[in-house]
Amino acid sequence: QVQLVESGGGLVQAGGSLRLSCAASGRTLSSYAMGWFRQAPGKEREFVAGISRSGSSTYYADSVKGRFTISRDNAKNTVYLQMNSLKPEDTAIHYCAARVYAGAPSRQSDYDYWGQGTQVTVSS
Repeated sequence: QVQLVESGGGLVQAGGSLRLSCAASGRTLSSYAMGWFRQAPGKEREFVAGISRSGSSTYYADSVKGRFTISRDNAKNTVYLQMNSLKPEDTAIHYCAARVYAGAPSRQSDYDYWGQGTQVTVSS
C-alpha cells in the first residue's frame, strides 16, 4: 500500500505558475502509474494528466495540454505537475492518484490510491 501527500497549491494570479508535488511513502513509486485529477466547486472530479511507471509516456486533458507538464522522480518517490499560464477555470482541488495495474490513464476507477488534495486558486 502507498500513501500519497500533495503539496504546492496556493493562490496565484491568472497567467502565473505553480508546481504541485505528490510525495509517496509506504512503497516505491516506480511500482505505480500516476495521475493528477481535479475537482472544481460544484463539478465532478476530472482527469488532468497521467504518467507511466517509467515516465516515458504522458497523457493530458485537452484543457491543459501545452500548459501543464507531468513528470516523476522515482528516486525521490515524487510526482510533479508543473502548471503554467494558469486560468481562473483551473481553480480546483488537485489530487494525485496511483494505479497498480494497466488501465486507462484518464479513468478514475482504475486508480487504487488517492491523496487528500491540494487547493489551487487562480484569480482573474
